[in-house]
Amino acid sequence: MRPTQLRVALFSGNYNYTRDGANQALNLLVRHLLDHGVAVRIYSPTTARPAFAPTGDLVPVPAIPLPGGRDEYRVARYLPAATRADLEAFAPNIVHVSAPEFLNHGAVSWARRHGVPSVASFHTRFETYFRYYRIGFVEPVIKAIMTRFYNRVDRVMPPSPSMGALLREWGVTTPITIWSRGIDHDRFRPDRRSLAWRRSLGIADHEVAIGFLGRLVKEKGLDVFADVVKELTRRGVPHKVLVVGKGPAQDWFAAQAPGAIFAGFQSGDDLGRAVASMDVFFNPSITETFGNVTTEAMAAGVPVVAARATGAVDLVEDGVTGFLVEPTDVAGYADAIARIVADPALRAAMAEAGVDRAAAYRWDTANQAVLDTYLDLHADG
Repeated sequence: MRPTQLRVALFSGNYNYTRDGANQALNLLVRHLLDHGVAVRIYSPTTARPAFAPTGDLVPVPAIPLPGGRDEYRVARYLPAATRADLEAFAPNIVHVSAPEFLNHGAVSWARRHGVPSVASFHTRFETYFRYYRIGFVEPVIKAIMTRFYNRVDRVMPPSPSMGALLREWGVTTPITIWSRGIDHDRFRPDRRSLAWRRSLGIADHEVAIGFLGRLVKEKGLDVFADVVKELTRRGVPHKVLVVGKGPAQDWFAAQAPGAIFAGFQSGDDLGRAVASMDVFFNPSITETFGNVTTEAMAAGVPVVAARATGAVDLVEDGVTGFLVEPTDVAGYADAIARIVADPALRAAMAEAGVDRAAAYRWDTANQAVLDTYLDLHADG
């Protein structure tokens, strides 16, 4: 089979209405597929004011706001009859699902009934989210549901080897192919650094900026980040905290990290400038399956201190491009950051090593692995 013979139905819980790493990857994948002549139709909840224009043909799916104080997200409760009719008219020969949600469950069931190969990409460690909202006791149940979901498809595509190993530990037996991620190397590079921009935010040239990049939601490890900042302050380690991004937990985080500088949401070359203007990138999140922001920081020449967890362990070479620390070890994080702050030569060496390591991450290469997987499934059939 040739790429031009493929007809891919892609299901997403959030394709473009709220910007995140998962839907950025999906939109870049669709662009790659369209450029290679693949027919693609996307099914996802939508809103009247999406965060960005979708890549490809997007079919809106009826959905309700997600309960529990996270109504910026929407959830489709099932595969509606109108959506199913559109899907059958499109007649896909690949069904690609991107999250273990009700809509995606329905899509997998449809694919199984019609003998259509199905692929599930893995973007988010949803099972970890509940511990941040004081209902962590449901985590084993969520793991079981996710394991069953990924065992119903023909191929699972996590973004990193560590995430693939974790799926095996859960009991996922479906064949696994890695769908890695890429970097916009024109946007994220060391020469985007701007001392003038830093000064405009109140960061002096000699001051070390510890950066956060991402949506301001508690599951990104904001509690640990705040505790580490307090520990650095207690120790007298000189630093400034630079926060790039926005989200529902911003007010909470600002109260926990007084003195932090909030640069707000940044995009395009402004985002590249913001990342390169950091001196240390701190990512204590354990919910990452890959860590796009980590590779972007490395490409921009910024040393990384990250949780020793899925994603980061595949990206950060401990002691070379940054430091890996046990996820809740506040003192360990403070030790690592303090060491980088105190040693400009170490900071420069880690920056250079990070740029070199990040050079291997290319979107064309990563997305071609998905297209090859689609073709392999038809060759196997």
